[in-house]
Amino acid sequence: MPVTEIKIPALADVPAAADQLKTALGGHTVVLFEGEMGAGKTTFIKALCHSLGVKDDVSSPTFSLVNEYRDAGNQPVYHFDFYRIDRVEEAVGIGAQEYFDSGYLCLIEWPSRVEALLPPSRLLVTLTVTGPESRILQLKVMD
Repeated sequence: MPVTEIKIPALADVPAAADQLKTALGGHTVVLFEGEMGAGKTTFIKALCHSLGVKDDVSSPTFSLVNEYRDAGNQPVYHFDFYRIDRVEEAVGIGAQEYFDSGYLCLIEWPSRVEALLPPSRLLVTLTVTGPESRILQLKVMD
């Protein structure tokens, strides 16, 4: 699959972009979010979770490493933030591979820190800052 782009001209357009990503998931349960610090990864994941029907407060799991939410179908959605880990063994210690293999949606910030644990089939979402409020999301299927 070629790289797909979703343009976000302003913050007000984030929910519509999240709806587009939800449609583009195509059965992928492991979704990686790459982007510089402050690019809006957590903000976008909040909007995606809202689009999926999550009623819980969605926040960055920076210190807990993983947060669990429930979507509209009462299915788990796992949100990871690996920014603060120093060794991949820390992710192993919380059972990251079991989460990734669960078949439930796993939304992963800073996935490069756990590259060795990631399954081969995944969706990479790269957020690029293009202005004060504007972003471009590039979606790439990894198999």
